[in-house]
Amino acid sequence: MSETWAEQLDAGTGLIQLMTLVQGIYTTVSERHELTPVQAKLLCVLIGGPRGMAELAQLFGVEKAALTGLMDRIEKRGLAVRSAVPGDRRAVRVTLTEAGRQAASAFHTDMGEALGRLTDAIPSGDREQFRSTVEGIIMRCRTSPSSD
Repeated sequence: MSETWAEQLDAGTGLIQLMTLVQGIYTTVSERHELTPVQAKLLCVLIGGPRGMAELAQLFGVEKAALTGLMDRIEKRGLAVRSAVPGDRRAVRVTLTEAGRQAASAFHTDMGEALGRLTDAIPSGDREQFRSTVEGIIMRCRTSPSSD
């Protein structure tokens, strides 16, 4: 007797399929907010507070020069501003404007609701187990990231 699709689904394959699904939702919600996915990511990162351009470049996995174009577009829309860092004339800090905070908050809320619909049908005990498992994976990755 052959295995069903669900029986063939290992953890890695399941995570890849879940990632693809979440990325599709992220793109759809970004478009609904008239943002590109990378602009939405930048707003979500900055909602936690100002960040340096070098830190953002590292977080996005790009050179600082590549981040400049993204920042030009975000600044033009009035969502964030760049400013000099006192005491370090080469450093630049990026801060959300009030419009940027509102856009980031609205995106984050909409994204949370969209992702919440993925787990709504899961019984509450299983949903809590899923949440706990995901939290554990995230914490392990933050404390000892893999070397790919």
